[in-house]
Amino acid sequence: MKARLLGGIAALVVAIIGTVLLFTYVQSADRRALANTETQDVLVVKQNIPAGTPASQLAPYITTKAVPRTTLAAEAVEDLNSFGSKVTSVALVPGEQLLSSRLVDATAYLGPARIEVPPGLQEITLRLGIDRVVGGHLQAGDTVGVFISMAAAAATGTDATAGNATQLAFHKVLVTAVQFSSGAAAQTQAEATQASSTGALNADSQSKPTTSDAYLITFARNAVDAEKLVFAAEFGKIYLSKEPSDATEGTTGVVNQVRVFR
Repeated sequence: MKARLLGGIAALVVAIIGTVLLFTYVQSADRRALANTETQDVLVVKQNIPAGTPASQLAPYITTKAVPRTTLAAEAVEDLNSFGSKVTSVALVPGEQLLSSRLVDATAYLGPARIEVPPGLQEITLRLGIDRVVGGHLQAGDTVGVFISMAAAAATGTDATAGNATQLAFHKVLVTAVQFSSGAAAQTQAEATQASSTGALNADSQSKPTTSDAYLITFARNAVDAEKLVFAAEFGKIYLSKEPSDATEGTTGVVNQVRVFR
C-alpha cells in the first residue's frame, strides 16, 4: 500500500517537473526565436473585452508583449494613458493587438443597444410595460407594429360610437434603442450569449429589468406619426408586435367591441 502511495507521489512530482521544464523550454524558445529579430512592446488582449469598455478599465484585460516589428500593426497601442475617456468600438478577443482605431470617443459609440437614426426621421421614446413589448424581446434594429387602443371618449371617426377601439396604426417602425426604466441599456441577445459563455456578467451590467418591468423603447419616425404616438401614449394605450421586414402587412381598420366578434 505504502509502495503504491510513494509511486503515485513520485509520478505526480515527475509530472509537475515535466510541466515546468516544458514551459521553460517554450519560453526560452520564444526568446531564442526573437533573439535576432527587432521587436517592440505593444499591448495585446489577454481576455475578451466587451464593446464599449472605457480605456481606463482595460488594464485587467490586456498585457504587454514584445512582438517582431514585421508583425507590428500600424495602429498598435503602446500606452493607454493618451486615450483618456475613449471606449472600445467593438468586442476584442484574446491574442489581438490593441489598435488605436478600436478606441473611439464615448459620445461616438452607439453600441449594440443603439443604432443610427435614418435621415429625415426623429426619435421618440415611450415607456411601456414588459407585456406590451413582446415580453422584452426587442433590441435596437428591430422593426415593430404599433397597436393603439383608445377609450370611447377619446376615439374619433365612424367607429367611435361603438365604444373603445384598437387599430394596428403603424407597420415596421424602426426601434433605435431599448432601455430599462432606469435608463440603462437593455442587454442584447448577443451580449447575453457572450456574458453567459464567459461568465463575465456582473451587477453593474444592468442585465435585468427593474422590478417595475418597464422598458423605454425609442423609435425613429416622421414628425406626423410622432405626434400620433405621443397622443396615444398620453390618452390611450400602446402595444408593440415584433414585425420583421418580411412580415405580411395587413389591418382590418379600427376594431371595436362590435367588430371584434364578427
